[in-house]
Amino acid sequence: MPSLKDKVIIITGASRGIGRAMALRFAQEGAIIVIAAKSDQPHPKLPGTIHTVAKEVEAAGGQAIPVQLDVRKELAIKKLCDQIGEKFGRIDAVINNAGAISLTNVESTSPKRYDLMQQINSRAVYCFAHYALPYLKKSDNPHILSLSPPVNLDVKWLKDYSPYSLSKYGMSILSRGIAEEFKPYGIAVNTLWPETYIATAAIEFAVGSKETLNYARKPEIMADAAYVVLTHPSKNYTGLWLIDEQVLKAAKVTDFSQYAYNPEYEDKIQKDLFLD
Repeated sequence: MPSLKDKVIIITGASRGIGRAMALRFAQEGAIIVIAAKSDQPHPKLPGTIHTVAKEVEAAGGQAIPVQLDVRKELAIKKLCDQIGEKFGRIDAVINNAGAISLTNVESTSPKRYDLMQQINSRAVYCFAHYALPYLKKSDNPHILSLSPPVNLDVKWLKDYSPYSLSKYGMSILSRGIAEEFKPYGIAVNTLWPETYIATAAIEFAVGSKETLNYARKPEIMADAAYVVLTHPSKNYTGLWLIDEQVLKAAKVTDFSQYAYNPEYEDKIQKDLFLD
């Protein structure tokens, strides 16, 4: 299995939650982590900034490059890819983790909110693939991994929040197409989605409340699954819509109790959106 030591990995939305967990997991292997997120100053409600995560990455054994980035701004994405690609001679992986969520129907979703979700979710996948491509081609094991679900067209996942569903399914459809397009370059392009709720701000504020976290797993399960994905040889592991638990089971993980946010609720953990 390829190692992540000295691999150059861009993670969007890495100032907290799943992105932060991934940054720390890869840092333990000695990776170079580009912590790309909007939060460079503390948020009144949410923990973490690119600078606090940079310190944690360094402490965990990685090299940190904190970069303030709004993924809606394509020229900022181009600048980031060019700077990192030229500095290190390559980009080894891009993780599209930044996300916007509003579980609202068409009647209740403003055009501004609609555009925000399409830009941050699906459009950013395109932008990073477009601008990182020249540098991914120079990697010996290049990966693009986007956090989006298998496309499930059951109307129950569409009727109540179709604007959000479209933005997430867009990430998955793009990823499958890009996987085929980039196959001649040996670049793996996959998606990863959690089997269950994950204890993040999105679950606490957009899906439920602080109590909902009891019914979730810790972000570390997604980080461990992403590690398995990124250490697969890229040429023969692409075009997949992956689920964290299935990835880890295939990697011989059997104890999932370690991931429960609240061990007392382990048998009540909820399945995530878009999974039947």
